[in-house]
Amino acid sequence: MDDEYAKFIRRMNPPRVVIDNNACENATVIKVDCVNKHGILLEVVQFLTDLNLVITKAYISSDGGWFMDVFNVIDLDGMKLKDEELLNYIKKSLETEPCFFPPLRSSVGLMPSKEHTSIELIGMDRPGLLSEVSAVLTDLRCNVVSAEVWTHNDRAAAVVHVTDESTGCAIEDPKRLSMIKELLCNVLRGNNDMKTAKMTVSRGVTHKERRLHQLMFADRDYENFGSGKVEDKSSRTQVTLFDCFEKDYTVVTMRSKDRPKLLFDTVCTLTDMQYVVFHGTVNTGRMEAYQEYYIRHVDGHPIRSEAERQRVAQCLEAAIERRASEGLELELHTDDRVGLLSDITRIFRENGFTIRRAEISTKGGKAIDTFYVTDVSGNPIDPKTIDSIRQQLGQTILRVKQNPFFSPKPSQETTTRFLFGNFFKARSFQNFSLIRSYS
Repeated sequence: MDDEYAKFIRRMNPPRVVIDNNACENATVIKVDCVNKHGILLEVVQFLTDLNLVITKAYISSDGGWFMDVFNVIDLDGMKLKDEELLNYIKKSLETEPCFFPPLRSSVGLMPSKEHTSIELIGMDRPGLLSEVSAVLTDLRCNVVSAEVWTHNDRAAAVVHVTDESTGCAIEDPKRLSMIKELLCNVLRGNNDMKTAKMTVSRGVTHKERRLHQLMFADRDYENFGSGKVEDKSSRTQVTLFDCFEKDYTVVTMRSKDRPKLLFDTVCTLTDMQYVVFHGTVNTGRMEAYQEYYIRHVDGHPIRSEAERQRVAQCLEAAIERRASEGLELELHTDDRVGLLSDITRIFRENGFTIRRAEISTKGGKAIDTFYVTDVSGNPIDPKTIDSIRQQLGQTILRVKQNPFFSPKPSQETTTRFLFGNFFKARSFQNFSLIRSYS
């Protein structure tokens, strides 16, 4: 009965969205008013983030049964949103019930097609792991159409979407799926991770980035990572929790280096941990981001123990740091083919590269892959190593630009250009370059 009443209230009070390009000098302002429900903040933030919009400021209020949020957003080039078709799409989508995000969106990293088979992996991180996984998939005649790989606190998680090499559709044969699972589990476990390595195969619809947060959270990657205390001045991320006795909230504040998708990462974690954000502000500067939330658990209570306080702080710190890019950012544009990922990651492994994070996608017969790489010790790549790779990677240009999240060695140049040799020349490597970090 309560559920039917809630549905009636929502029907009588549909979401209202106002988009204003005049209210702020350097950002488009999106205001969302609607009846409140648990998880609605994450739905809106996820929708905006999936459109590759950067949220520079946010004002959140969802007390008293009503949800009122204001977001200042820009595109990846730092500009206001001028495309009328995009603005109309945002307004129409956010005003659509029963949920905020439409099922069909084709951008990289969004809701994937049901025609893909989804493979989820979690286990101990080690050099060459992605190379081994992609080699097994190639041998099993699986084509990787998209994937996202994160590493954090010596753990690795991946969500990989594959199709059958011959049909281009999802893999349905139970025996073949069982074989894929068995062989990938053997790779994932290696010699040292017999207990904690896990893998699932399904045809379900998956939001890769949210699943990665959930996989790593379930794997407890936040344990023994950071103190969660504000006095830890050496930490890139500082998370503080204190009580607001007057209003019966717990106040969470976070200071960290600014980057796109930061708000999604923290809101996703709070939501999955069953906390509700009643009020909040987000403000980003040139380099630093500040977030402040007034929260309660879904049971209506603020945080009630020191152990719970420490756990929330550690989980939020981990959520921010999982996506903090390490190393050099390499972006590959080329014609897609079965086995491409296996070939690229094998070359990286043979030359001592460790992949810290990766985003793999295909669109219109083209592969668009981004890798964040260091050496096996986590240090910047030695230019001599890159010089070795240029003898293998065809007539392409590699720009090496130091990632802003990664502290370089004093002697290392921040920008270098190399002209490669002849390897893969026949396979149409069109561009291999370092780009700005927008992930």
